[in-house]
Amino acid sequence: MANAEQIKALIRSHAEGDDTRFYAIAMQMAALAAKKGQGKLAQELRGLVDDLRIRPAPSLRKPVPVASPRGELAGLLSVGYPKTGFADIVLDSPVRKRIERVLLEQQQRNLIREHGLSPMRKLLLVGPPGTGKTMTASVLATELSLPLFSIQLDGLITKFLGETAAKLRLIFDAILNTRGVYFFDELDALGAERASKNDVGEIRRVLNSLLQFLESESSDSLIVGATNHSRLLDRALFRRFDAVIEYCLPSKEIAEEIMRSRLALLNTSAVEWKAVSKASESLSHAEIVQACEQAAKDAILKESLSIDTESLESALDERRAAHGDRT
Repeated sequence: MANAEQIKALIRSHAEGDDTRFYAIAMQMAALAAKKGQGKLAQELRGLVDDLRIRPAPSLRKPVPVASPRGELAGLLSVGYPKTGFADIVLDSPVRKRIERVLLEQQQRNLIREHGLSPMRKLLLVGPPGTGKTMTASVLATELSLPLFSIQLDGLITKFLGETAAKLRLIFDAILNTRGVYFFDELDALGAERASKNDVGEIRRVLNSLLQFLESESSDSLIVGATNHSRLLDRALFRRFDAVIEYCLPSKEIAEEIMRSRLALLNTSAVEWKAVSKASESLSHAEIVQACEQAAKDAILKESLSIDTESLESALDERRAAHGDRT
């Protein structure tokens, strides 16, 4: 029979409409049944999954998008409807509490406005790459049932005088007209310090436009900026955001929580968590997740559903070698 974690994961994926994960978990349950000699049950599970893939159940059909950038905006914004909930992200307690507060204020935004106040909706996320900034934008969109619009810098930034600022105005018009979560990744590309030695006139004008738009903007959307290089940002930008949230590399405790969560569908009884948590030092959240996925795939290809300390440490070492040791 399936273990408790598999059953919970199956129900969660069904509730979220994540059919890809739903099928994957069901097939893992079928493999486990076959391994335990329950051939008939394994065959029935595989048959059910095959039938669903051909004719999806109503609860597993994808929702119809309600917003899509058109015209010139199509080259400036991409839209997604993420399914990453708060339960799917592992964050340090201080960061988690601040995101919870943002969600609470948004959920109670009418009550807050009745008292002449404004809910937090302009967030600046700073910290090393792979620490959860982009995922946070997805969580905000999911929890608030909003589309996630990502700003496409390659379509926004041009070499022609005044064109970037004009395109930026189009984006802020969209922010006003269509409520959603608008994600400005690599914000330093637009908001670099004006006193920089490499500063050019056009970039200074773009920054000035960005500052003005953020200052005067009064929509019901959430604006989320993210950067790996906060020291490059112009100081005036920080004052335009309701909250600046700092992300950092995971502690040993957080690293263990990430690994336990990611490997919940496999047998990890042979893992010495203290040892692998120490082996994860200097790695980001994303790199730890990649290592877990690598170890899981290795176990599946070996026709095993078990992970041990050595295999997980090896996967973590590979991530460190691939991305460079930051210690």
